[in-house]
Amino acid sequence: MGTRADTIAYLTDQLSGAGEVSARKMFGEYGLYVDGKLAGLVCDDRLFVKPTPASEAVLSGGEAAPPYPGAKAQPVVPEERWDDADWMADLFRETAAALPDPKPKKAKARG
Repeated sequence: MGTRADTIAYLTDQLSGAGEVSARKMFGEYGLYVDGKLAGLVCDDRLFVKPTPASEAVLSGGEAAPPYPGAKAQPVVPEERWDDADWMADLFRETAAALPDPKPKKAKARG
């Protein structure tokens, strides 16, 4: 099915209060980054957040599912919560804060 571009535009707008938010195409779907950290995925128009103590506390008792075949289950953000920009920004800000900093990329060897 795939994720629609308007879904990504809406979600990045809703998450703008979380920090520097961007979306990147990954394996045919999208990764959501907050301050350079991969904090969530959007697959088949479903929003997944990385499992951290913060995200699991907020979404406890909710659905968890693999975002794509072969992936580990991750908490699913219910679509009815997407309209609450403050709640979404808090969830993703706290999730990103709990994630490790991304590793610096190594320079490609020339030759």
